[in-house]
Amino acid sequence: MFGPTALRTLRLAFKSLLLHKLRSGLTMLGIVFGVFSVIAMLAIGEGASTQAQQQVLQLGANNIIVRSVKPPEGGSGPSTERTSVLRYGLTREDLKILKNTLPQVRGVEPIREVTAEVMHLKNKLVARVVGCTPDYLQMNHLQMARGEFLAPEHLRNISNVAVLGAEAAEILFPAIDPLGRQIRIGGQAYVVIGVTRFRTASAAIGGSLSGQDYNKDVYLPLDTFQLRINVNDLFVKIVSGSFSAESVVYDQITLKVDDVSQVVRTAEVVRETLRRTHGDKQDFAIVVPLELLKQADQLRWIFNIVLGSIAAISLVVGGIGIMNIMLATVTERTREIGIRRALGARRRDIISQFLSETVVLSGVGGVIGLVLGLLTGPAFKGIRLVLDNYILEAGTMDSEVGRIFAQMEPSVAVWSLPLAFGFSVATGLIFGVYPARSAAQLDPIEALRHV
Repeated sequence: MFGPTALRTLRLAFKSLLLHKLRSGLTMLGIVFGVFSVIAMLAIGEGASTQAQQQVLQLGANNIIVRSVKPPEGGSGPSTERTSVLRYGLTREDLKILKNTLPQVRGVEPIREVTAEVMHLKNKLVARVVGCTPDYLQMNHLQMARGEFLAPEHLRNISNVAVLGAEAAEILFPAIDPLGRQIRIGGQAYVVIGVTRFRTASAAIGGSLSGQDYNKDVYLPLDTFQLRINVNDLFVKIVSGSFSAESVVYDQITLKVDDVSQVVRTAEVVRETLRRTHGDKQDFAIVVPLELLKQADQLRWIFNIVLGSIAAISLVVGGIGIMNIMLATVTERTREIGIRRALGARRRDIISQFLSETVVLSGVGGVIGLVLGLLTGPAFKGIRLVLDNYILEAGTMDSEVGRIFAQMEPSVAVWSLPLAFGFSVATGLIFGVYPARSAAQLDPIEALRHV
């Protein structure tokens, strides 16, 4: 395949292309940018998919998340006569059943959360106040910046203590250390015992799990929360003089399963168990991170196919450019073709000559495109650095563009390199066949008459 004749044909192709360096270079650009686009697009898709999968994994592939859901109108359960009390969601009975009837479950983590005003002196913050247990720290991959997280004795003693998220601490205590100082929630004082480290907000995943910003949270012992804030399982709201209350015991119960292979089956058991205790009320939802992980993987392939197809269009455009130039070359070299035919060259020799030139164009362009594609990651880092400097100078750190680039981490897929290069060579061959056949079909006598 790569004998003396083939090598001689390739050398001749290089010499012919070097006679018109600028034209050959411009023709090659279509292939270069086509290959680069394919690799870069797939790298962006792969990076976005990796981020989504990491966020799902943070939820725990062996976890089952059961959440309270506000039921549709008409399915809210009983209300008192004088006040509107909406009763729904997970109950203590649900927690007891899930703990005692599922042997494959090795851990149960209930939480209750509300949005409330948190104060320190004149500093105020509307925060998500979470009643939880000590396991919440590890379950949500949080880390402590100062102090300590909630401990078992805080639950046993129903202690009035609190842990602040990073931004909550900065807003409530902008100039002093919050440890040992008090905050007030609903008129009740709590002593700050710890501050969590800053954590990037999680994106919304699927249709059953919303995004979460942990940095403005305030964490209380679950039993303290139930006694001080969720009194008698009621959380009262007074807005513009109107009174309403919600009766929810737990907003979420996270179950940890021993074996990942049992997660989906256990989730079905949990669903059937809760249906029996909740009847017709549609006031709970089950999220299985393992299923979300599978969905994220399927979306990754769909995303890659779509982006790769869009980028492949530029390769087709590059191939059309090659065909256009090679047709012009056939016209310019008509007399040369006639001389070669007169000296005994066969039609397949002419076809091989012109096809070798298109392969050289597409192959060299493909190699350059591969090199540029491998630089996608460093290029994004450079763009992000310039953008960060611009944002700092402009004082617009909350820029949407800045957030997008800050979260992008392109990951070049190894399999995309031979794929893109193979497409580039195939494009050269496909779009080079017609000009090569046109050259081979020329009549030698007419070709020799061409001036």
